[in-house]
Amino acid sequence: MNERNYLSPVWTHLTDLTPVKGEGAYLYDADGTQYLDFTCGIGVTNTGHCHPNVIRAIQEQADKLLFGQINIVKSQPTLDLAEKLNELTPKNINQFFFSNSGAEAVEASIKLAKQTTGKSNVIVFQGSFHGRTHLAMSMTTSKTGFRQNYQPLPSGIFVSPYPYAYLFGWDEKTTSDWCMDQLDLLVKSQTAPSETAAIIIEPLLGEGGYVPAPPIFMQALRAFCDKHEILMITDEVQSGFGRTGKMFCIEHSNVEPDILIMAKGMGSGLPISAIGASSELMAKWILGTHGGTYGGGSVVPIAAANATIQTILDEKLVENAEIQGYYLLNRLYDLKKDYTAIGDNRGLGLMVGTEFTGTDGKPDPETAKAVHKACLDQNLLLLTCGTYLNVIRWIPPLIVTKKQIDDAVDIFHAALKKT
Repeated sequence: MNERNYLSPVWTHLTDLTPVKGEGAYLYDADGTQYLDFTCGIGVTNTGHCHPNVIRAIQEQADKLLFGQINIVKSQPTLDLAEKLNELTPKNINQFFFSNSGAEAVEASIKLAKQTTGKSNVIVFQGSFHGRTHLAMSMTTSKTGFRQNYQPLPSGIFVSPYPYAYLFGWDEKTTSDWCMDQLDLLVKSQTAPSETAAIIIEPLLGEGGYVPAPPIFMQALRAFCDKHEILMITDEVQSGFGRTGKMFCIEHSNVEPDILIMAKGMGSGLPISAIGASSELMAKWILGTHGGTYGGGSVVPIAAANATIQTILDEKLVENAEIQGYYLLNRLYDLKKDYTAIGDNRGLGLMVGTEFTGTDGKPDPETAKAVHKACLDQNLLLLTCGTYLNVIRWIPPLIVTKKQIDDAVDIFHAALKKT
């Protein structure tokens, strides 16, 4: 029997590739065929596949201690990771809770917000993706497929428009002003500030289309939360750890969230996530009312995270993400001049989206699908996103070189010619 027959069919699969090796920006199959991986495991392998620093840290830690359950002991790598995150995160954030996945961290952030504010409701934004657990799924609005036939979902979740300027056909200020007006309407018509614990936002929309929130919107949102005594949570599961040319995307807006959610690029492929908040807020979290078996206690992922962060800093990968991301966008802008199917190129750092739009101005998923397949046929791994699946997202590792970007864009260009 084919081995794949033992896997649940609930998973979608981009390819039938069975890689035997990963190195830097490449995956290799058993025949040695090379694939340029611009999916990064959906924003996970920020340091590239099998970075030697991360591998070394994993091997050394595995030889010492695999597990030290955090309710029983506090391992030194866990203490070191908390200290590192304290240095990297916004100044108001200085205490951390560790979990295994982004969805777990989202759940933790909402539990912290609800318990410490005594409020029940949460506001999310249209196009958001916050996870696949039951509560996180109820907060996810990027595609119905993520919620299909799982209703009814947890209540108390309210949706406000995301500042998606290209979709609305407005400039950033007009879009931001309108979205803030709609948010104000929401708290006057559906969930009062007195019952709203938190507003959670991806500062750069992920599954919803790779859309950066304008800094003016993020600043207005921070002021709105302060005015109404609502906690502001930023979901940086996909946008964190150098991905956008800053350590965290929120830095582009000079705004400090009350709670910061981290995962994906944190561990270079090993399962680890975290939330960060101020010690004042964390002190209100009732002792023993949240926890987990592996978070903070599974020391090998912790060691991988420590090595990942140190590598990002030592190799100046945040700076490289900014430089190479600017170069990637400029190359895509040049292609847009010749291909009317490209409606928009946007992003920050190495989190870039190319949106396909038809001559009628409507989303064009068919062209996106055709271009995407043509790229796969030439061993370039890319992903689509967006509610209409009409956006191709570029997520190369932060170690990517100018030549690798040229190789990828040349393949993309050839794919465009065929469609």
